[in-house]
Amino acid sequence: MWVTADHHIRQELLPNGRYDEARGELSSAYTGRYEVTGDQINYWDDSGFTADGRFDGDVLHHGGYLFYREGSAAHQRARAARESAGPLPS
Repeated sequence: MWVTADHHIRQELLPNGRYDEARGELSSAYTGRYEVTGDQINYWDDSGFTADGRFDGDVLHHGGYLFYREGSAAHQRARAARESAGPLPS
């Protein structure tokens, strides 16, 4: 499972080459297939759009977001940094 630091976006990369992305309370907001080659990931969403990303250890750069392998040291650091920053300005 790959998650944003705030857990708002959660992306499950399934072993059968499919992904399921939840956003907030909306489960399966995006679904489709994916393929990993080296440190690159390519997505083909069921709705027709394509996207890509890059792995850097336990961090996934995708769509302008940083995703973290859930529970990894990188995820724990990102969560701690987010919590210490306090609430976002309105």
